[in-house]
Formats: sequence, C-alpha cells, structure tokens
Amino acid sequence: MNKDKPIVLAITAASGIIYGIKILEFLLENEYRVDLIISQNAYYVAKQELDLDLSHNSETIKQNILSFIKLSSKDNFLKVWLNDELWAGPASGSYDISGMIIAPASMATVAAISTGLAENLITRAADVIIKEFKKLIIVPRETPFSSIHLENMLKLSNIGVKIVPPIVGFYADIQTLEDSINFVVGKILDASNVPNSLYRRWNQ
Repeated sequence: MNKDKPIVLAITAASGIIYGIKILEFLLENEYRVDLIISQNAYYVAKQELDLDLSHNSETIKQNILSFIKLSSKDNFLKVWLNDELWAGPASGSYDISGMIIAPASMATVAAISTGLAENLITRAADVIIKEFKKLIIVPRETPFSSIHLENMLKLSNIGVKIVPPIVGFYADIQTLEDSINFVVGKILDASNVPNSLYRRWNQ
C-alpha cells in the first residue's frame, strides 16, 4: 500500500478497537489518505474500551476521532463512511484504492467475507478488494478460535488474504501496554507494506 491511493481501514465490533485507532493515527501522521468505515456495534466497543463516542453522523465521527488522536490538522487525509452507505466509494471496484485493513475483525465479519456475504459497506468493500486482487489484511480478534473460525480464515488465506492475529512478540523488549500495541500495529503495517519503525526488530 502506498500514498498514491487511499487505504480503506475498517473497524468492527471486536475487542481491540485501539489497534484500528493506532493504525489510523500512524497513517494520518504520515499523510496516507484513509477511507474509514466503522460498524454500528463498534460504536459501543469504542465507548467501553476508549471512552470514544462514535455514535453520530460521519462528520461528527471524523472530528471526534481526529480530536481523540490529536490530529485535527490532518482532516483532509481522512474520509469517514457509515457502514450502511453501500453507495460509498469503497463499494465499487472502480474506486481506486491501494488496499484494505480490517482491525479488529470480528468473527462475524470474517465469516461474512469468507462466504461472499456483502450486506454492509465493510463486507462489500472486502468483497471488492478480493475480486480486484488487491491487498486485504484481516486482524482477527477472538480467543480461542473455533474450528469454524479457523476454516473461515484458512479459506481467506488460501485466496491471498493476509491474516495477522494481534499476538505480541516478546523478543521486542516489550515493557508497557503501549509497546505491545505498537508491536501488533507494526506487524499489521508490515503486512500492508507500509514502512514503519514501531517496534524493535529481531537482531536490529
């Protein structure tokens, strides 16, 4: 993924909203254009985990998030879509984007994508990414995984989707919660071919 085209970032109603927010923060800080989609149920998770209010229209959500990450100056790099806006740009293969990251990804979202069920903007955008052979990164946030979860992820992996579970590598001198979050976010960005130095790499 690169700065020439927007990156679609989707946040679903799984625990770990901070991963999506931190990815967004990194991309905006480095002036990547982002099309952000947030599922309706993610509003509740964001409120519970981060005390972040996302239960408004797209413009208010945008301003609340930019204020939360203290990047209001990057307003022009962010576009927010509601999950029921199936006429939005990411719903079409002719909308030119470099790829998509879903972080965190609920198992319901993974199941829908693996079966081609595109009933909302997140699953439709993922369906478009797959059919257009573009890069799709999924960050599954569940534990333990059932056989059904694993089969769905294997099906997606077999067609080129990158599955990046939020697992910390403690070799990276992890000292704080922020270190562990940065490690996971760095690995997600690595999978997206987005250069970063968010964590200490092995023997470096």
